[in-house]
Amino acid sequence: MKDYRLDHLILSQFKEGLYEFDFALDTSYFQAVEKTELLGGNVQAHAQLTIRHQDYSLRMTLNGEVQVACDRCLEPMTIPVQHDEVVETDQEPTIDLLWLAYEIVIVNLPTVHCHPEGGCNPEMAALLQSHLSSTEEEPEDI
Repeated sequence: MKDYRLDHLILSQFKEGLYEFDFALDTSYFQAVEKTELLGGNVQAHAQLTIRHQDYSLRMTLNGEVQVACDRCLEPMTIPVQHDEVVETDQEPTIDLLWLAYEIVIVNLPTVHCHPEGGCNPEMAALLQSHLSSTEEEPEDI
């Protein structure tokens, strides 16, 4: 099989048929992306590009895990990644499979990143607890 640049697939250079690409997004990839919330990870990606009569269909399957900072204690936590998606490629002369896989990971992360109950750094959890207001306290008159 011919080697292709996964960050710059020129669709017009492919003949009709099925093309498969296997690659990984690892910690070094995530660290190279500027302004990402991902601290690291290892995501295995499988892309299937189907071409019929200049119609392109791309299916991306992702499995693995990524690390993000917990919103409560700021310590790293792991989030599993398991996603299968058909991606629209019409009107696109080139496809960057690496960036596309990254975007699918980011878009499908949960909105809130928190360790399960009791999983946060105990020192930070205690500090946060000390700053919570009690529901029994009466608000002060201003």
